Formats: sequence, C-alpha cells, structure tokens
Amino acid sequence: MANPHDHRPGDPHSLHPPGIEERSYTGLAGVPLVELANVSNSYGATPALTNVSLKIWPGQFMAIVGPNGGGKTTLLRTILGAVSTTTGKVLLRGRESKRSALERIGYVPQLETIDWNFPITVEEVISMGFFVKSRWFGGIGEKEKRKLQEIMKRLNLDGLGARHIRELSGGQQQAAFIGRALLGDPELILLDEPASGLDIRSRDDVIHFLHEINHQGVAIVLTAHDLNWVAAHLPWAVCLNRRLIAEGPPNEVFTAKVLQDVYSGEMVVLRQDGMVMIGERPHAPHN
Repeated sequence: MANPHDHRPGDPHSLHPPGIEERSYTGLAGVPLVELANVSNSYGATPALTNVSLKIWPGQFMAIVGPNGGGKTTLLRTILGAVSTTTGKVLLRGRESKRSALERIGYVPQLETIDWNFPITVEEVISMGFFVKSRWFGGIGEKEKRKLQEIMKRLNLDGLGARHIRELSGGQQQAAFIGRALLGDPELILLDEPASGLDIRSRDDVIHFLHEINHQGVAIVLTAHDLNWVAAHLPWAVCLNRRLIAEGPPNEVFTAKVLQDVYSGEMVVLRQDGMVMIGERPHAPHN
C-alpha cells in the first residue's frame, strides 16, 4: 500500500493554477478548523474511509476528488458527525466534535438528493439557515429579514424569493442552498458535488459565488468529479479513494501516477503554460 503522504507537497501555497490568487491561509501555524486523525469507518462490512488524516485550515479552499464509492461524501458526513468513526478522531478547533462547534459549519447537499416537488419557495429554503443558530422554525424578525435580503442580493437571487425552488435554474438552486448555509455565519462550508448536473454557465456562477465567499474568510471544502474544473478553479485538491492518496495544488498532485492510484485507470495528463489538463486514455478497439 502506498504511503498516503508520498505525493504531498511541503508548502500548500508553493504552486497555484493560473488565475487563482496565491495567498496565505490564516492559521496554518496554529489550530486547524477541522482535523481528521487516522479516521476509519465503514458501512456494515464495507470499508468507507481507511486511516484518513487531513487538516482543514481557516480560509482554505479545497476540492475532494476521487471515484464513485471512494469516500468523498462519507468524508463530509464524517466531519458533520453524521457518520461515526470506528477508529481515529475528528477534531474541531482542536477539540472533539461538539454541537456548538458544528453550528459554525454549513452544509450544501447534492442537488440530486433534493425533492423538488416539495412546496417551498426560494426565500423559505434560504430562511432554514436561521435554524442552525436559533433552533427555531418560527417567524423571523426585521434583523433576520434584512440579512436574508442581503444574502439573496449577494447571490443574485433578489426578486426571486417568492418563486418555487424547482422553477429556478440549476445554478440558482445551488445558490439558494449556499445562501441557506451562509445564514448560519459559518467558518466552513461543505458542499457535495456543487457542480454536478450544471451547465457551463451555471458552473461558472457557482464557482464565482464560492470564491467571493472564500475571500471573505470562509473555508470551503467541496467534492467534485471533474478534475479539469478543479484544476482550473481551485488552489488545493485532496485525492481520495477510501484512503488519502495525495493532497496539494492540482497542477502538482494531478500526475499520471497519482491518478492511477486514485482511479485505478490510466489517464493522460497534459501540461502547458502552467496549466494541467486530464483525459482518459482511449482504449484500443477490439478486433
């Protein structure tokens, strides 16, 4: 078994894709927001994560990539405490998970898991974020209403509050659930496949929203399938297939060797002018 640190670079800001600002994450020398220390868990007899150690720092922006069934969603759910660990620990601000610490973590699920027939408006979806702090589903006051309107405007959803959530475009739906997470004043937002099923314009809108949020100091961790999208837009990638195989700037860790270890298949990695592009190697036709 390969050492999960074999491909891990020393400086998390030594390299960055073109167009992505190189900057120091506050707290790198201090206590991480989240630390997974040798975490393993399973679903019945099926292993999910195996000895995963990972730190998420204040203000960090990272993608978790890997194959289907490789543990990406499980990792997010483990941080949230929705999936128990069989070994290892999950530390929030250096302490084991507690409800008060979890309140500062926002979560955005996959759009595919949402029941779009449920009768709820855009404003009602976003307003659910108040429950994270107040634990109360009752009416909201003027202060909360102002905050709600500010977030809707920030996400280009102003004027759409009374619309049914299913009437929005995929990018707008994703923005609404990001808004719900923002209402809890999170230090960290976890997003499960935020670009999945979206067209190019909507994907660009979503990553634009996330960069703006991140530049205001909120750490963001998302799962993704599209390696080229990650390489183009994110400064840090974690390669996971039940175990952590590599982490670092995408243009450093997206190598043929790493991707072979992650996906168990040969991929073509092209580099030009500081950019990296990944494609599957075509199979030879059968005679």
